[in-house]
Amino acid sequence: MVRSSAATTHVAEHSVIVAAPAADVYGLIADVAGWPDVFGPTVHAEVLEETGQHQLLRIWAFANGQVRNWTSRRSLDPSASTVTFRQVVSAPPVASMGGVWRIEETAGGCRVTLLHDYRAVDDDPEALRLIETAVDTNSTAELHALRTTAERFADFTQSRFTFSTHQDISGSPREVFDFLARAESWPSRLPHVARLELSEDEPGVQHMTMDTYGPDGSVHTTSSVRLCFPDRGLIVYKQTTPPPVMTGHTGRWVVDSVQDESGTPVVRATSWHTVVLDPEGVRRVLGPSTKLAEARARVRRSLGTNSSATLLMAKQHVE
Repeated sequence: MVRSSAATTHVAEHSVIVAAPAADVYGLIADVAGWPDVFGPTVHAEVLEETGQHQLLRIWAFANGQVRNWTSRRSLDPSASTVTFRQVVSAPPVASMGGVWRIEETAGGCRVTLLHDYRAVDDDPEALRLIETAVDTNSTAELHALRTTAERFADFTQSRFTFSTHQDISGSPREVFDFLARAESWPSRLPHVARLELSEDEPGVQHMTMDTYGPDGSVHTTSSVRLCFPDRGLIVYKQTTPPPVMTGHTGRWVVDSVQDESGTPVVRATSWHTVVLDPEGVRRVLGPSTKLAEARARVRRSLGTNSSATLLMAKQHVE
């Protein structure tokens, strides 16, 4: 890490050598919507506006153990293999932050450099320490994850899949949303949930630890962070401790007002899952001869069954 300061601006530099094509690495950096599946600290990312190679983003990520969010502008330059960014709405104690991803080809792959410049609110020393720690921790984690994913790019693309299940409900969208958002009530409402602990750092940011029963009666514990957007009928989540057969599991609950096949207005609640399987974990847990296709089918069946059960109970509760 290299640091310098002029007035109240501080600069940090992190880099890593990646044994993978620069184009694969650039693609992972450019695809910000996919960051939660690659970068551990990133919980959720949205492209709010996009014009050519310029984007307005909103990102939610862990910083020093807490979920922070900010709005940034990015400029992508594929020809130069750079992505520059600048926060337009920062989360205190950050007063401003920006930087650049730079990818340089090497004989065996590429070198990735991540630069940050930042200022703290009122130049407070404790705030500067917190920002420096967060930048150092997250940058190191992100570059490690980027290297791991890029060097196993074929495995990553084959192991990642998305699917959904939905339920049409007669009732109000807000009642359906509340059933899904108030997860602390799930143990008394959902047969497959044995235990659930929920806390909120701030309204709409939930931390959840849940024990669920598997088809064979075994109990599985997972921890997640959830972001609730009542005005959008949307809950997004990321498992912070996914099961051992996965390296990542993100998803969302979406509540929409639609018309069914007969043209009748209904509330459609949809559960989406994006899973990244861990090939080594699959072989260790499910057996050395287990193929990814079989593991995918088993994971999809397990997650889909629980989601369908949750949506069915939401329907019964609301109706």
